[in-house]
Amino acid sequence: MNFEAVKSIYFFEMARTRRTLLQSVVSPVISTSLYFIVFGAAVGSRIQEIEGVSYGAFITPGLIMLTLLTQCIGNGSFGIYFPKFTGTIYEILSSPVSMTEIVLGYVGAAATKGMMIGIIILGTASLFVDLSIAHPFMMLLFFVLTAVTFSLFGFIIGIWAKDFEQLNLIPMLVIPPLVFLGGSFYSIDMLPPFWQAVSHFNPVLYLISGFRWSFFEIADVNPVVSLTIIIAFLAVLMGLLTWIFRTGYRLRN
Repeated sequence: MNFEAVKSIYFFEMARTRRTLLQSVVSPVISTSLYFIVFGAAVGSRIQEIEGVSYGAFITPGLIMLTLLTQCIGNGSFGIYFPKFTGTIYEILSSPVSMTEIVLGYVGAAATKGMMIGIIILGTASLFVDLSIAHPFMMLLFFVLTAVTFSLFGFIIGIWAKDFEQLNLIPMLVIPPLVFLGGSFYSIDMLPPFWQAVSHFNPVLYLISGFRWSFFEIADVNPVVSLTIIIAFLAVLMGLLTWIFRTGYRLRN
């Protein structure tokens, strides 16, 4: 393992965050604060509690997941797309750096940045609502697995994308609706039976449900099932990435 190569890629990507501090850190914090102000004041005044948890606290795991998913996918996709766009990706591919080292550098940096923002959002949420974490280890497990999995997903999107429009297609048009419809701001038990069944086809539901369970021990789906889903998704992404590097799909042509 060439740790110098991993470290170089990792710190280069982390340095980009420092250069875009307002966009990378301040913007998500302001957006999340607005969610708490709008939903906490407008909706929270009408919905006092859900399953014994105050509405403001109930939506916190969903807001953290919304930020974590979008940040990890965005950072992961842009990190590998920009070298493709500028042509510097060929320098990396022709250097004595393995597939594993490239992925560790880019995906590790994207996951780290996503988790940093997630922790900041968690701290911001504590200013608005009283939070308690019933299962800290499970919370951390869901947090890290989600960050790594969706950073890897973003990395694959960055390889697949041919232009900036495709690069932003999934992060901007697909992920936010899935998060909003995945029980971020409500329990799916509040939906009619038909829509409850439809919601179970939304993969983000399992992430939010498992993450919320680690806070309040309430969930729409068994947390073991949620954990199994995210591990299976991670395994699929790793298999897909292995095929991409083996064939050079949109990297060597």
